[in-house]
Amino acid sequence: MTYKIKLILIAAAITSLFSCSKLDEKLNGQLTEAEFIALSGGGTGTPDFTALLNSAYITMYGPWSNQGNLFALQEHPTDELIGPTRGGDWDDGGDWRVLHAHQWDANHQEIRNAFRDLLRTSFNTTDILRFNPSAPIAAEARFLRAFTNYFVLDNWDQVPYREKTTDPNEVPKVRKGIESLDYIMKEIREIIPSLPDNPRTFKASKNAARVLMMKCYLNKGVYANRATPAFAKADMDSVISYANQIIATNKYSLTPNYFDNFAATNDLISTENIFTLGNRDPAAPGGGNNGNGVMFNYHQSLHYNSPVANGGGWNGFTTLGDFYDKFSATDKRRETSYPGVTDVHGIKVGFLIGQQFGPNGVILKDRKGNNLVFKKEVHALETDPIAIELNGIRVVKYVPDYGAQFPTSQDWVFYRYADVLLMKAEAILRGGTGTATDITNLVNPVRARAGLTPLAPVTLDNLLDERGREFYWEGHRRNDLIRFGKFLQAWQEKAQSDPKRVLFPIPNASLAANPNLTQNPGY
Repeated sequence: MTYKIKLILIAAAITSLFSCSKLDEKLNGQLTEAEFIALSGGGTGTPDFTALLNSAYITMYGPWSNQGNLFALQEHPTDELIGPTRGGDWDDGGDWRVLHAHQWDANHQEIRNAFRDLLRTSFNTTDILRFNPSAPIAAEARFLRAFTNYFVLDNWDQVPYREKTTDPNEVPKVRKGIESLDYIMKEIREIIPSLPDNPRTFKASKNAARVLMMKCYLNKGVYANRATPAFAKADMDSVISYANQIIATNKYSLTPNYFDNFAATNDLISTENIFTLGNRDPAAPGGGNNGNGVMFNYHQSLHYNSPVANGGGWNGFTTLGDFYDKFSATDKRRETSYPGVTDVHGIKVGFLIGQQFGPNGVILKDRKGNNLVFKKEVHALETDPIAIELNGIRVVKYVPDYGAQFPTSQDWVFYRYADVLLMKAEAILRGGTGTATDITNLVNPVRARAGLTPLAPVTLDNLLDERGREFYWEGHRRNDLIRFGKFLQAWQEKAQSDPKRVLFPIPNASLAANPNLTQNPGY
């Protein structure tokens, strides 16, 4: 049996332990020592920790790199993405509409799936730790646990945890708010010395951990008081300190072509990706064939007749006209040609509006024979037969991969160097040590890469807009809007929302399984 096949079987076996609803709800399904060793291929009585770590990485594709789950929770409730119901398509019980309108409840499918799947990765890494692996293996497992637990904290404010994974009847305890953040930060501080300096971007590293620490400090005031967060100078200085440590490694720079960060070979050509989920590379977890759903990022948006690889588009999600208008006409991030894609297949990257073209300049049509002209106008419910086909500006953030069947080749991007620069600028703006010149020297190279003129002065409002332009559809927007105090405001196709919406509800199934969880206020 090849290593690759063995690894896939290990991942499948471990995943199957969580497949039934009872195990999902109770977060049980732990392995005995004998089962653990057998599944990991450790025939000599020692678990194959590399294989088990790889399986933990693979479970992270559930929350990310697809059109639903955690990605949906970070983007649909914001001003940069909407999932309109198009006649009989994309209704799904109203799941997408209620996310954008901030009308979800504790039974929402994507909320339930995201909460469950994040905790699945957390459980798998904790289970590895009970066998006392080497310091580097333990550090990597603890990083993945801290990384996923951070998203649970950010979205639900409650993080279930187990002291051990050997007792099937153990009910997970719960850390809330700052207590949970303090634990996550303690874990990261302890493991940074044991993490590698410069692995491939799809593995845990010192710099990935430093970016996570920046996120923790930058949002610490939010987790202490989500209604009226305060940003302590000491916390902002810590953001700056971790940014300086990353910058001082001289390992990263802004990739000259913005969309190279999201192309099929982004693991090789990006100079700024810091932490990603790897795919289709023999060195990546899973042996390079691990169910990466990055293709969903463009299939979910493009029209059925768009000339995209692996089966065409699904005519689904779009951006909103008001968000599109935040980009100047010269911003390369808004729309541009990409070599080997636009010149061969006709598709541009970025935001697609107006007449669409296929190979050799062929004018594309919709399914009714009308010219395929994407329009700025979009509504949560599209009923007009023409609007169903054409309404909404389509988004191509990840460059379509025409050279591979499913799964596609590119890695899913978590952390980029541009984020380090803009978070450092924000920390200075919020009272950290630094000057106005320091801020512009951090922000304006990001703008220059996009073909834009310098921004001065930089304010919190225009920095939020810049973060929106730089990180659209990467899963940052909900967190940013909450931190900047904008998440509850009315915007296109959404009214002013209730303050309780800064948190998602704990899924009802999880409440029933774990009495240590309590429903979030207002739900």
